[in-house]
Amino acid sequence: MSTQTTPRQGGRASRWGGILAVGLLSAGLASGGTYAVVQAGADDQPVVVESSGRATTQASNASLGTQSDWGTIAEKVGPSVVSIGVSSQTSEGAGSGVVWDTEGHIVTNAHVVAGADRVRVTLADGRAYDAEVAGEDSSTDLAVITLTDPPDDLVPIALGDDQALTVGQPVMAIGNPLGLSGTVTTGIVSALDRPVTTQSTEQGMDPMSQAQAAPVVTNAIQTSAAINPGNSGGALVDASGALVGINSSIASLSSGAMGGQSGSIGIGFAIPVSEADSIAEQLIEEGTAEHAFLGVGLEDATATVDSGTSAAAGISQVEEDSPAASAGLKKGDVITDIDGERVDSALALVAQVRQRTTGDEVVLGYVRDGERHEVTVTLDARPDDQQQ
Repeated sequence: MSTQTTPRQGGRASRWGGILAVGLLSAGLASGGTYAVVQAGADDQPVVVESSGRATTQASNASLGTQSDWGTIAEKVGPSVVSIGVSSQTSEGAGSGVVWDTEGHIVTNAHVVAGADRVRVTLADGRAYDAEVAGEDSSTDLAVITLTDPPDDLVPIALGDDQALTVGQPVMAIGNPLGLSGTVTTGIVSALDRPVTTQSTEQGMDPMSQAQAAPVVTNAIQTSAAINPGNSGGALVDASGALVGINSSIASLSSGAMGGQSGSIGIGFAIPVSEADSIAEQLIEEGTAEHAFLGVGLEDATATVDSGTSAAAGISQVEEDSPAASAGLKKGDVITDIDGERVDSALALVAQVRQRTTGDEVVLGYVRDGERHEVTVTLDARPDDQQQ
């Protein structure tokens, strides 16, 4: 059963009204690469919400009151960020990635490597290696590639804690925009829990093939750090140099020359490191990833309680024998929050669920017949033929 996220007229999606488009960030060097135009919510309130060889250091966030030494951080993180070149019979492209462990695993975006016949990874010091795709997960736009003959001096990136991020906190993006490897830009966390949807495709190297397109919904970190085509899969780090997100998409005003995309306007999005960590470990171990499943069809709705009305996510249908059905949720219920975090659209709820893992318990607040209720739901594994 597919989750329906029908745009609400006059609501969040329409406020961007064709002015902003979110595009994937692989840079096409020959045939334009892969990108898609989608929508993102504009009036969400920011919500301050181990394997062998793996770097397990949990670096703490720097104090907001202390000026960051970005030169030192760039020198520290640089060796853990790579440039990725991909090619097929008809096109070429470029992206970025992060060194995940000492065994040669590199985490990047799925749209960077989708459809590629050859993948080539260049380390920060210029050494280049062929790589193979270990696993792709198009629904989260994450992939793991493996160096075919990795060196013994790889520097895995240290993982941070995206749950500890705050709006206004300084961050730095590192990647390979427009083929300019090792590019560093800085900015702040502009918003958290920003529901963003992009469009992926199984024919990632062919921008003209969108027939197999599938939606990617991310509960994203929004940043003002300048990111551009080619930054896909690169690192977003905090002021201690710890990875907090994988750069994945940008908002742009209009089409540009590189693969039809324009450059940064200060609105970029990254996949939270907690989600990337969960998916990457599954891709490394199994080659595929499992996703949490609620089992409902959704549409944008409003909830009215005690004469107050707010935007929410309405249940349009409940899948039989699903977690939602087991919890007693019904068609017509309007979900207003998840684990205490506000839900103001169908897309927002989808993004929240997709950030969680199978077996997680969530507390959903909902309105039925004008009365507010709460229910605990245990998320199950998403069936292959279902989106949510």
